[in-house]
Amino acid sequence: MNTSTIVQKLWSYCNVLRDDGMSYGDYVEQLTYLLFLKMADERSRPPYNQASPVLAGYDWPSLVKRDGDELFDHYRHTLEELGKQKGLLGLIFTKSQNKFQDPAKLRRLIVDLIDKETWVSMSADVKGDAYEGLLEKNAQDTKSGAGQYFTPRPLIQAIVDAMASTI
Repeated sequence: MNTSTIVQKLWSYCNVLRDDGMSYGDYVEQLTYLLFLKMADERSRPPYNQASPVLAGYDWPSLVKRDGDELFDHYRHTLEELGKQKGLLGLIFTKSQNKFQDPAKLRRLIVDLIDKETWVSMSADVKGDAYEGLLEKNAQDTKSGAGQYFTPRPLIQAIVDAMASTI
């Protein structure tokens, strides 16, 4: 899947979440938690076969197999439990909270978007471009100063060209 398609899919889900009362920062945070869990699961499978840093029972498969209020409660408990862990995992999930209001929207994000892709096989550039695309779309979509997070590529190139040494 190409970058623009992924950005478009992510943005369409972000619109759904925003309409549910979630702020830009909240849905990027929730996407990050869910993508972390999905990619940790992918890395535990062939060809990677790495040990998962995520506790069994609080991992990606435990989310995918649930629905409705059971999924909603389990996601909240997963975030709480992972935040209690030692090391990097605990740092990532410290004070994490479920910001979803509707279990159906959480399920839709998990099943229809995140679970359908193989995220670890995407290049870092694709994932970075997808994140940058979300920043750009948010900057275009809101008038609340979101542009502070996004500098358009042509402006970056102009600054680089102006600063480039001619020695």
